[in-house]
Amino acid sequence: MKDLSTLWKAVLDKLELTVSNVSFIMWFRPIKVIDFVDNKTLILSANTTSAKNQLSRNYFDKLSSAVNDIFDADVMIEILDPSEEMEYVKEHGEQTSEKEVNINKNPFNPKYTFDNFVVGDSNKFVYTAARAVAEHSGVKFNPLFIYGGSGLGKTHLLHAIGNYYREYFPTLNVRYVTCEQFANEYIDSLGSPTKNKAILEFRTKYRNLDVLMVDDIQFISKKIQTQEEFFNTFNELYMASKQIIITSDRPPKEIETLTDRLRSRFTSGLIQDIQHPELETRIAILRKKCQIEKYSVDDDVIDYIAEHINSNVRELEGMLAKVHFLASLSNKSSATMDEALEAFDGQIEEDKNEGLSPDEIIEAVCKYFDITKQDIIGKKKSKEIVEPRMIAIYLISEILEIPLVSIGKIFGGRDHTTIMHSRDKIADEIKTSHKIQGYISEIKKMLQSE
Repeated sequence: MKDLSTLWKAVLDKLELTVSNVSFIMWFRPIKVIDFVDNKTLILSANTTSAKNQLSRNYFDKLSSAVNDIFDADVMIEILDPSEEMEYVKEHGEQTSEKEVNINKNPFNPKYTFDNFVVGDSNKFVYTAARAVAEHSGVKFNPLFIYGGSGLGKTHLLHAIGNYYREYFPTLNVRYVTCEQFANEYIDSLGSPTKNKAILEFRTKYRNLDVLMVDDIQFISKKIQTQEEFFNTFNELYMASKQIIITSDRPPKEIETLTDRLRSRFTSGLIQDIQHPELETRIAILRKKCQIEKYSVDDDVIDYIAEHINSNVRELEGMLAKVHFLASLSNKSSATMDEALEAFDGQIEEDKNEGLSPDEIIEAVCKYFDITKQDIIGKKKSKEIVEPRMIAIYLISEILEIPLVSIGKIFGGRDHTTIMHSRDKIADEIKTSHKIQGYISEIKKMLQSE
């Protein structure tokens, strides 16, 4: 049995994973739960009339899906505006959010699947390992320990494995918890008035699983008694050939105050890290997100975001959602560089541009090497043309920070990977070639004098 406020928090947690950050903050977070009538109709209140309209018209399906998943039932939803809420309360009185509801919660986000996980050099090995664990539970890579920074895809892979089990092995007894949830449940059992019974129930719940997934295990580091309990749970499952999957923000050897025997258990299977995505993967992630969310975003905007955010996937997708939202405010069919610059507060271009244009940089390079603009943007592949072309590409990228796709269009429609290769080749040669260093320095002086 769960109370209504707990269920609603779980609904919000699920929605936060399935909608953009902007949409979640603006439309979903302010919702109040008013009543749950006869365990059939959920009465909600939006904070404004426009919010009610937005939820009813554009987000009702997402809201309904999340509620039905968490409540494990076909729940009717009614959304009120503030005035309707006042009338409802006047007629029915203040309702309690502590109503209890029977549920069988599905913890796995349906959008987090293997098909929706963008694979690149930074994560291809961990993806392969996760897929193998999903297809051969308890047989390959047990335990599987995945580590990496926040927002790189660890939780996505856990949910992808869980969704795979639900689809292909629905009879498996699978449990997904955060380390904090595991610890809190154990602490609650220790503090229960019927302590022995509560501990027995806790152990029965966790030691009769086919698959145990624990997210953010690093938080167990200072909980010595919880470590002892988890060690025994781990052993029970492992000895029974049950699958254990663990994520952390760091490898086992770097988790402080972790007992040696638990560290040993964590390292007995496969340890795999997720690294920060490289540029091509970041572009692919953004394109996949556009496809899933049905965003219409110009290619140069995708490149611009990917080039300027390299920290994690969550920030990438958050910026994409912001750009899309700004475009929707202007009723534009597709997000353009105008929205991208606004989303980044215009600081990147203002700081770097200094009034120069790509044409001016190309003209300076042509003048320096005594070649024509048609030579440099054309198809000629002689060394006398290729090297100046790459230098021009490098300078435009460095000085103006224009997206690679846009630079490719300037240079006769070349692919962004070709542009990236040219830029990176000159960047590498600058480190070792005095000749290239001299070219770059002298052309920059020409640009400054002009």
